[in-house]
Amino acid sequence: MASSRIYLSVPHMGGTEQKFVQEAFVTNYISTAGFNIGELERNLRNYLGNEAHVGALTSGTAAIHLGLVLLGVQAGDTVLCQSMTFSASANPILYQGAIPIFIDSEEDTWNLCPVALEEAIRSEIEKGKKPKAIIAVHLYGVPYKIEAVRAVADVYGIPILEDSAEALGSSFKGQKCGTFGDIGVLSFNGNKIITTSGGGAIVTPTVALKEKAIFFATQSRDAAPHYQHSEIGYNYRMSNICAGIGRGQMEVLDAHVQLRRDMHDFYVDVFKDIAAVSVFTVPNSDYFANYWLTAILVAPDAAKGIDREALRLALDQANIESRPLWKPMHLQPIFEHYPYYGNKVAETLFENGLCLPSGSNLTDNERIRIKEAVLAFFSKE
Repeated sequence: MASSRIYLSVPHMGGTEQKFVQEAFVTNYISTAGFNIGELERNLRNYLGNEAHVGALTSGTAAIHLGLVLLGVQAGDTVLCQSMTFSASANPILYQGAIPIFIDSEEDTWNLCPVALEEAIRSEIEKGKKPKAIIAVHLYGVPYKIEAVRAVADVYGIPILEDSAEALGSSFKGQKCGTFGDIGVLSFNGNKIITTSGGGAIVTPTVALKEKAIFFATQSRDAAPHYQHSEIGYNYRMSNICAGIGRGQMEVLDAHVQLRRDMHDFYVDVFKDIAAVSVFTVPNSDYFANYWLTAILVAPDAAKGIDREALRLALDQANIESRPLWKPMHLQPIFEHYPYYGNKVAETLFENGLCLPSGSNLTDNERIRIKEAVLAFFSKE
């Protein structure tokens, strides 16, 4: 392992971030007030479309939590949530004292299955409790079945909290992800398409909802000369320094999306003659994916010693990081006792799926190392 480690996804600076951060220091706005915050929100709004209103927060998790608060989710309510996702999609349900109900994936986009979703809604209504919200995720930057999920949600009058933490830059029929839900969520964690070191954003359809989100995010301070609080508040507002990093990152967002898509094309080429592997790809031209992470499915072959875990270990031996897909929430120890609707699509994806290094700053030499390691593994007798 003489060669340096190749990671799944690491921050990729564009070069202008320091200028905006320095501006925060020069003006002495280093906390949750300052010019960078408003400018980052304006940049994001322009990128998503002017019907979107954006509030910069400390994390995508904070945005999901505030989204549930804005949608009126309270203790004892039920919330339908995609099972194949990172735990940050589901944890805020428990923050509210609500009950998560997990939904299987479908095979085309690996996202929320509309059929299982409707089955869950009908079953829960029959039990006397209509779910309060739906959390739908764009897994690895591939949009979920927007129209089918919305159709189900509208039939039963249930709002959608759109988790676009992995999908900034993705779109469906030309419309940006983050703008399809009743509330949208973005993440700027260090491994995402762009980063603010940590951070996220909430996306709302109205100014009033954005202002309410910021009110909650700044400790729900009432309009009074003294500190007065009539509602529960949170410390979720993004700092001016982090927002400065984000302003610089917005300048390279489109370039970084293209570089991630180029990495996806690289893997399509690497695996084109390897029958045991399929590369996760959008189902048709209506979908535009940022391919935040390129993922593959490995068909197990015990006789040849081929499966997802064997490939992961072979890459690790070559000092190349790869990871299994998100372990479905309904299989997690903390969530396994909550209801689940669907079959075993998400479970099968987890058993056979692997995420590969996908960063926008991977070098040609690193790509050569990845290709050599993959071909060496599949050339074994």
